Amino acid sequence: MWDMAQSTVPPTGPELGDRSGLAGDVVGRITHIASAMRHHQGTEFAELGLTPATARALHELDPDCPLPARDLAEVLGCDRSNVTALVDKLEQAGLVERRVDPADRRQKTLVVTETGRQVRARVRQVMSDSRLLAGLSTEELATLRELVWKVSDGGCPEQCETD
Repeated sequence: MWDMAQSTVPPTGPELGDRSGLAGDVVGRITHIASAMRHHQGTEFAELGLTPATARALHELDPDCPLPARDLAEVLGCDRSNVTALVDKLEQAGLVERRVDPADRRQKTLVVTETGRQVRARVRQVMSDSRLLAGLSTEELATLRELVWKVSDGGCPEQCETD
């Protein structure tokens, strides 16, 4: 396995003229990086008593702006029934509360508790952990950001899927 800390040149692989082989190699490396990130994040989230899904839900909630569950479902790109289960778990953990919306008493909003704010701050740290990028110089990191942005078509080329 290639270790960036030990080498600045990838192992031999497809030749420059083999575009398909190069693309396959790049996709394989991106998949490997994504898997490593998911594993690391999943481990860190578990230590916080969260699943990746509950961590993402908490991450998407703005502590200073209560949000109806239906809006959280839209942000997460999932069904309201899935959000209900996520919010139930967050509420049981004392990280969010359901409160009546003062502007529309028929509706409840999700309010991040003080404990939720602290855990959310840690979730944000975990989600932005850059250990895997530690072997890159600032210039290389800037180049990688530009390339990743270009590949993702400035964000998301197609409808982004959520987990």
